[in-house]
Amino acid sequence: MDNVFKYYQFSTFFKDNSGAFSGNEISYTSLNDTHFLIFEKKNTSYVLYVSKYLQRSDIGVEKPLILELLVEDYDKSLPEHRLMIKQYLY
Repeated sequence: MDNVFKYYQFSTFFKDNSGAFSGNEISYTSLNDTHFLIFEKKNTSYVLYVSKYLQRSDIGVEKPLILELLVEDYDKSLPEHRLMIKQYLY
């Protein structure tokens, strides 16, 4: 998974204090100024979301304006999971 995070320039993981991700650690990458892909680390698995915030600094602090689940239990070996990221970033 580290390769996925580096390749798509996800942030380092940090604790969510907004309550939107149950206090789990999250990592994000920007789609534009207000839309982001977010990975939530749940124990040993990862959940991928697309989200909308007023600004980048709100991530992990405020609840997102929009939060849509894309992939539960992300597996980088599955093409359909990799395509979920690619469809948003390219």
